[in-house]
Amino acid sequence: MSKILVIEDDKFLRELMVRKLASEPGFEILSAIDGENGLKSMKEQKPEVVLLDLILPGIGGFDVLAKMKEDMALADIPVIILSNLGQQEDVDKGMQLGAVDFMIKAHFTPNEIVEKIKQVLNKTNN
Repeated sequence: MSKILVIEDDKFLRELMVRKLASEPGFEILSAIDGENGLKSMKEQKPEVVLLDLILPGIGGFDVLAKMKEDMALADIPVIILSNLGQQEDVDKGMQLGAVDFMIKAHFTPNEIVEKIKQVLNKTNN
């Protein structure tokens, strides 16, 4: 089973992604509504991939990424940013902070997001 952590404050989107991912064989889905709970969940559950929104209450997505990279136990977990922010500077910042990919919500279907997660898992497991 591959643990996937979805950090998304929008209830509709979070539930949509959790349902979509949970329908995939071999995925165990965890979710968090903000960065603080996301970091806590990472430490306790050690997910294989994190799907991270950037605009979150409290600790934002960029700060979550920065805190992950400072923590040796979390630094190697691949993060896919899934955000409405699509400016090049946001993409660059996310990638510089260590995200493996940056997906703009409006540009991708849930199926495409699932495929991206599978690609990241395949790279990680090979």
